[in-house]
Amino acid sequence: MSIEYIVEAYKVPAKVCGRVRYTGYGVPQCGVITGTRNAHILVLMDGSTEDRPYHPTWQMEYLPEDQKP
Repeated sequence: MSIEYIVEAYKVPAKVCGRVRYTGYGVPQCGVITGTRNAHILVLMDGSTEDRPYHPTWQMEYLPEDQKP
């Protein structure tokens, strides 16, 4: 599915290259959206070498472009 589908279906401001903060593991992790897989966004977390799928709404915060994590 496309990033446009994710935006419309989940009502989130997701975009490729957009910054996010994920808090699902108890410790906030920041990363960048690299694409989609099925109904999930792919996120490359800071310091990681491989992107992973995340649900677009579960413990996910979309950061403004002018905000540094």
